[in-house]
Amino acid sequence: MSRAKSRGPEAAGARRPRAKGFKTQLELRDRALSATAEGVTIADARLHDNPIIYANAGFQRLTGYSVEEVLGRNCRFLQGPDTDHDTLERLRLALHQKRACTVQLLNYRKDGTSFWNRLSITPVHDASGNVTHFIGVQSDVTEQKVAEQALLTANRKLEAAGERMKRDLDAAVAVQRALLPEALPRIRGIDFAWAFRPCQELAGDTLNVFLLDDHRVALYILDVSGHGVASALLSVTLSRLLSPIPEHSVLYQPVGDSARSYRVAPPGYVIARLNQQFPFEPQTAQYFTMFYGVLEIKTRELHYVSAGNVNSVYVSAGVPPRILEAGSAPVGLFSTSSYEEQVLKMGPGDRLYLSTDGVIDAENAAQQEFGVKRLIQALDRSHRAPLSDSLTSVIACAEQWCAPSAFADDVSMLGLEICNTNAHS
Repeated sequence: MSRAKSRGPEAAGARRPRAKGFKTQLELRDRALSATAEGVTIADARLHDNPIIYANAGFQRLTGYSVEEVLGRNCRFLQGPDTDHDTLERLRLALHQKRACTVQLLNYRKDGTSFWNRLSITPVHDASGNVTHFIGVQSDVTEQKVAEQALLTANRKLEAAGERMKRDLDAAVAVQRALLPEALPRIRGIDFAWAFRPCQELAGDTLNVFLLDDHRVALYILDVSGHGVASALLSVTLSRLLSPIPEHSVLYQPVGDSARSYRVAPPGYVIARLNQQFPFEPQTAQYFTMFYGVLEIKTRELHYVSAGNVNSVYVSAGVPPRILEAGSAPVGLFSTSSYEEQVLKMGPGDRLYLSTDGVIDAENAAQQEFGVKRLIQALDRSHRAPLSDSLTSVIACAEQWCAPSAFADDVSMLGLEICNTNAHS
């Protein structure tokens, strides 16, 4: 009796703290679940239709439904007309297979307003491994979803704009390519060749060769400063002005007061007119280098102006190749520039190579330029090859020099040869 009394208080005292502590833990759990921003529900997997047996205050704040309104019901009451059926099917399959699943659903609150619900369900197993309950956690991800949809819409608009720009770019490239020589003049004893390698889709370089009349051939090569669309636009504009159509070209001068009679304009006049028409503007900072020549077919005399072009190489039989000096400033840099015409008397076997800066400016891995000296050496090595092959060989040498990198600038070359035979070129 006395031993029972002595053990009783100790045993009772030992049980009370454990019971009190367990109750405290349950209260803490309930407060934590009530305080969390997410909605938390527990559904009984052992009952038909997985009814809710617990919902926290976060679920009420999220959906507008009180705990009393949701107990005993399946969560499908949150669904509405725009809830995605495929996503619902994924959720139903997971519940049927009693496995975890996370989906995003368009759900509806008690007041009818919609929200995007990130629903995560997790099965709870008993000691035997059987699923007895599902814990559902709901989070309002409407802002995130709206942001994602806005980003998706913006990306689609960007893709559409990009496709339009690509189409426009392709059209611009086609226009620019169409302005290059389609068929070179066929003149007995004279040969022409050209090569064009833009560093981007659109180039600031352009060139051409064509008959001005029955006695003269025009040839030019030019390089607009910069790259991309702005340079290409100016290049195309210049191509239009440098055409064999007198009414629209700067290569001709009206004769007297007649609007229908024209004569071929001298190169100095042409370049000076372009310099006045395209003055330097700080906003665009554009100018261009240019070599323009008029070849007299009968005398083989080339009247030319070299405006800032330092890559014109003249190769004559038995004489080392030499650079034709650029006697004038680039077009558009200075309004007061003067452009003096030069004359080159060409004989059988002589060649003139014109190129833009892309050739000599090509850099190797050590940032060393291909340079004028290597250009002359490459031309000297290939001077016995056909004119077109000679241009191809020079460009190949420059490409090899800057490999594995590509050209950093547009590369254009134009060749003129007075042939040794009287055969048609």
